[in-house]
Amino acid sequence: MLCKWEELPVELQNPSVRPYYDRLDTHRKQLLLKRIFDICISLCGIIFLSPIFLITAVAIKLDTPGPVFYRQERITQYGRVFKIFKFRSMVSGAKTGANLTVNNDSRITKTGKFIRKFKIDELCQLLDVLVGNMTLVGTRPEVKEYVNEYTPEMMATLLLPAGITSKASIIYKNESELLQSAEDPKSVYLREILPKKMKYNLEGIAKFGITNEIKLLFMTVFAILGKDYSEENESERKTENV
Repeated sequence: MLCKWEELPVELQNPSVRPYYDRLDTHRKQLLLKRIFDICISLCGIIFLSPIFLITAVAIKLDTPGPVFYRQERITQYGRVFKIFKFRSMVSGAKTGANLTVNNDSRITKTGKFIRKFKIDELCQLLDVLVGNMTLVGTRPEVKEYVNEYTPEMMATLLLPAGITSKASIIYKNESELLQSAEDPKSVYLREILPKKMKYNLEGIAKFGITNEIKLLFMTVFAILGKDYSEENESERKTENV
């Protein structure tokens, strides 16, 4: 739930965050419904997808030695640190930290390539949703190093828990391809991609509503099945609707 303004971390109590907070403050009942929805869907999802979880776990163990899950510290609501659940898609012991992963990364295993392509590696984040570290729809969780680069306005994304999916993550689902040819992927990400993604994330908070979130869940399914929601296509659709 949304706490009182004066109880927010100091870095969130800035003028750029206030309009987003006020928007959410008028939708407290919907925020409660959002949490109830998260619990119900994540619990049903874990049960329904358990066979896929089991097959994925076995495939990972047979492919390369190491744990089934990869746990990395990420940032969620109010700047709280948590360890995210992800099916391991890289060789065990691979140095990751805040490094970005591109498609031709030699650390990615054969199984890892497959589960990354269909976002299966992120399905186990339903566990994070169930316990409250994440939500179904919200800004994707970043590592601390990148959160430290947020502008005052970007801090508004920390008013809500980090999400499994969002409009930004749908539009930039092939982010690794965009970074593949960059000499300095981290610099390109922080300078070019992150600001564009944050534009959509902040727009999502400004227009917060359960209906919009359900729409994004369907968009996520269509995107996984191959529908193109790239920024170019989004611009074309908006132009056609004018």
